[in-house]
Amino acid sequence: MKWRFVILATCALLWAGSIGSNGGFGAGAPGHSHAVTPEGFEENQAFGYLKKITDLGPRPSGSQANYATQQFILGTLHGYGISAEQDRFVAITPRGKISMNNIIAKIPGESPEILIIAGHYDTKLFDSFRFVGANDGGSSAAFVLEMAHALKQRKNLFTMWCVFFDGEEAVGEWSDNDSVYGSRHMVEELRRQHLIEKVRAMILVDMIGDRDLDILKEGNSTPWLNDIIWNSAAELGYQKEFVPRSFDIGGDDHFPFLRAGIPAVDLIDFDYGFSNAYWHSGQDTLDKCSARSLGVVGNTLLRALPRIEARLKRNPGH
Repeated sequence: MKWRFVILATCALLWAGSIGSNGGFGAGAPGHSHAVTPEGFEENQAFGYLKKITDLGPRPSGSQANYATQQFILGTLHGYGISAEQDRFVAITPRGKISMNNIIAKIPGESPEILIIAGHYDTKLFDSFRFVGANDGGSSAAFVLEMAHALKQRKNLFTMWCVFFDGEEAVGEWSDNDSVYGSRHMVEELRRQHLIEKVRAMILVDMIGDRDLDILKEGNSTPWLNDIIWNSAAELGYQKEFVPRSFDIGGDDHFPFLRAGIPAVDLIDFDYGFSNAYWHSGQDTLDKCSARSLGVVGNTLLRALPRIEARLKRNPGH
């Protein structure tokens, strides 16, 4: 189980090769396209993706439904004309070796330096009930798919990687060794391929489909990223959804990047149902989510991106 300490304060085609076969995460060639406005994030399209992913059922790492989700993600990206790579690896877990797969969609920018937007698509394995993870796993995968679509239409200063992590969930009980398998593996690969210094920032989304959306500032996240995103949300009138209070989370896919010295932020609504009752329960279903919530986060990020890019351009180091 994920452990999080909440502290409230007033303020269809498997066309892409694997990492092993294509020689790495190469950042891609520079390119240009027309700029995108906040309205470029199509919330109903994102919600349609969420429905399709949820309809696949429970998606724990190594399962057939998890593999079917990979096919759906790759096929959708291919339909957009977006290059993607698969990074297959074997994780050592409390239940033995499990095959996992990170998917990296790449949208060219003016610079080969990289800005990552990521979320996970796997669901936690439960033996006692059917867990489809509409919000926890589904919403982030659907969001990143539509964000890739929006970024494909945008003139990006940096090369954008839209990453779909496998293995975010603990196989047993949440711990440093049993959790965030995909993001830990990605940071290891970035180091091995001497690409870690090219990653300028990482933006993580997790559980952002909640119909009653209220995202607090995650206290471990890089403060300037939090500030830019919350200011952008306020300008769009999303003060109710982006709450100016803070909380600390015990672990998520941004932690390996923070430990590697990369600025990172976690956009997560960890208030899902009364007393978080829907989280990791059979009640985490599509009817608890909304297209509008996905749109609020998408519009906010598209509003914030020019400021994030400008900040990174002014400060060449991490």
